[in-house]
Amino acid sequence: MEFDFLVPLNNEILKYIHELSAQHLGSKIVLHTDDSVPDLDRISIAIIGVLDNRGDRNAKTDVDLNAVRKELYGMFPGNWKVSIGDLGDVLAGNSVEDTYFAVKKITSGLIKRKIIPIIIGGSQDITYALYRAYDDLEQMVNLVSIDSKFDFGKENQDISANSFLTKIIIDEPNNLFNFCNIGYQTYYNSQEEIDLIEKLFFDAYRLGEVSSNISISEPVFRDADLVSIDLNAVKSSDSGNFAAFNPNGFNGKEICSLARYAGISDKVTSFGVFNHNNSRQESVIIAQICWYFIEGYHYRSNEYPFGSRDNYLKYIVPLEEEDLVFYKSDKTDRWWIEIPYIVSVSNKLKKNTLLPCSYEEYLAACNQEMPERWWKAQRKNNV
Repeated sequence: MEFDFLVPLNNEILKYIHELSAQHLGSKIVLHTDDSVPDLDRISIAIIGVLDNRGDRNAKTDVDLNAVRKELYGMFPGNWKVSIGDLGDVLAGNSVEDTYFAVKKITSGLIKRKIIPIIIGGSQDITYALYRAYDDLEQMVNLVSIDSKFDFGKENQDISANSFLTKIIIDEPNNLFNFCNIGYQTYYNSQEEIDLIEKLFFDAYRLGEVSSNISISEPVFRDADLVSIDLNAVKSSDSGNFAAFNPNGFNGKEICSLARYAGISDKVTSFGVFNHNNSRQESVIIAQICWYFIEGYHYRSNEYPFGSRDNYLKYIVPLEEEDLVFYKSDKTDRWWIEIPYIVSVSNKLKKNTLLPCSYEEYLAACNQEMPERWWKAQRKNNV
């Protein structure tokens, strides 16, 4: 079913990969060609291009991912035990909705097979199609967007790279449990939008907050299902994108660190890099973002909620309102906080779930400060 919507890699890429040494990453990836398709039962990560940027009204050229693939496959892998397949490209459909449908079907099929899709190219409204892929999985979705803007639009506005979040929030079925923006720049977002993020109990971290302490974002990725990167969140001096000049943004090291956090999260099941301007310069940073995501995946630890709590140290912090319960992994030193929520309104039956948190949030609780993410999560759970 997945390959019905995909076209094979072109001869230019196949020729380039054929000329690489056996040590290069390109020589270790199974490829979708005119003659063969990858065995999906034998791969863990699938790379897919989406050649549709109609959601970006400023786009002046068609999507071309040849340079991205050359940069990525010309790198050397780490000491990875990861099987990767390049499934080819989704062509732009007759309408943008056709493209969404194809991306949705491909993504949901891969996730069901426990394969993580890395979607490259196209405008960021493709994130909406990735989100809709979870409809078939019947689960709530936590979306993390690395972006300088929130991408809200007017309710009746056509979906675009700058307005897709509104459609995610209002469209049925509504499977969005939490949204988190990482790296927003205040002057690109109205105060009404910032207030709306608070009103919906969503999370947002300013660029300066994350740049000064990038580790604060790690617990956010640990709780994410879908991660979407807008390349305009990277400053132009590091991305090479001078067509849409961005003097401020994440530098190359920071965006790769964020991608690695996404990869290392046991919960992330899809990853997208969008708004590529088709320049050779920007292809380099895209390839490195994907490389670090794959490396992060290699180092996944399969911790809670997949295992038991036996290997965790439990800490109880009494506050005025109630006792907070923290867990620390003795394997990775990562922290979680317990969130009580009501399962049944009629009998007030309560159940506990764990929210990833940081050591700093534990220290703040010890100083009688209620963690903001704990408060927001509890409010959402009990609405």
